[in-house]
Amino acid sequence: MIFLKCLELRVGLLIAVCSFLVTLAFSQKPFEEIPGCVYIAEDWADGDSFRIKTPDGKELTVRLYGVDCIETIILDKSDVDRLRSQRRYFGIENYNENLEDSIKLAKGFGNDATETSERLLTKPFTIHTSFADARGDARFERVYAFVITSDGKDLSAELVSKGLARAFGVARATLDGRSRDDYQAELTDLELKAARDEKGVWAQTNWEQLPAERSVQRRDDREAEIAKGGGKLKEGETIKINSASRDELMQLPKIAEGRANRIIEGRPFHKLEDLLEVDSIGKTILEAIGPHLDFSVP
Repeated sequence: MIFLKCLELRVGLLIAVCSFLVTLAFSQKPFEEIPGCVYIAEDWADGDSFRIKTPDGKELTVRLYGVDCIETIILDKSDVDRLRSQRRYFGIENYNENLEDSIKLAKGFGNDATETSERLLTKPFTIHTSFADARGDARFERVYAFVITSDGKDLSAELVSKGLARAFGVARATLDGRSRDDYQAELTDLELKAARDEKGVWAQTNWEQLPAERSVQRRDDREAEIAKGGGKLKEGETIKINSASRDELMQLPKIAEGRANRIIEGRPFHKLEDLLEVDSIGKTILEAIGPHLDFSVP
């Protein structure tokens, strides 16, 4: 009797330990605060993605939470599509009714964002990161981070306030206790004020054209989802849902950039049904993407 009781206790303890380890493996990593970081100038850097060095000499490429600066380096069709959607978002796609002028104008503001980030990070700064994978393109490794300037300002908020970034992209709760939704709302409010004050890109916005341009972008996004049908993945092919890059997630059926970002925000996922917690993902989409998902620990 005593033996059985001891065995029962041991089994119970083993189950508890296993449960804890699984939970730990799939739980979001806590933030690490790293002060004293320095900016490393690179030709490929832009306003929201750049190279840094930590005090211990480690180099990282960081991607800012919550914002999206205009593309400056175009390597493939995906970059072309992003630049087009950014121009439409700011209402400058038909600038001077000339495609070349519109692209030149947009890239110019992208360069302004890059220079602004570099200038604001001249002095040593602090990052808050959990080292979450921030690869948009699977070829380039980077991690998501909040970047706090030497005078205590959030770099993402600064870029939005100057009209050099849109409140768009992956976000999460901040180290100082603000929820993901509150942080996103604050950036959206700053964007609205920048637009009212005609800061940065907003100074060139064609307000009469903007609704139509954004409408075209929404139509193109819907068309892309329909055209993808079963997605770019072949039957039997899977991706690791808890570590896939944005572009890899967009190979899934019915997953465009917005949904890909929301999936990244909601990580980690233990099982297929967990994805129902992601905004705009319902049972129909779940059935379409389910066969292509691998839930193993990254």
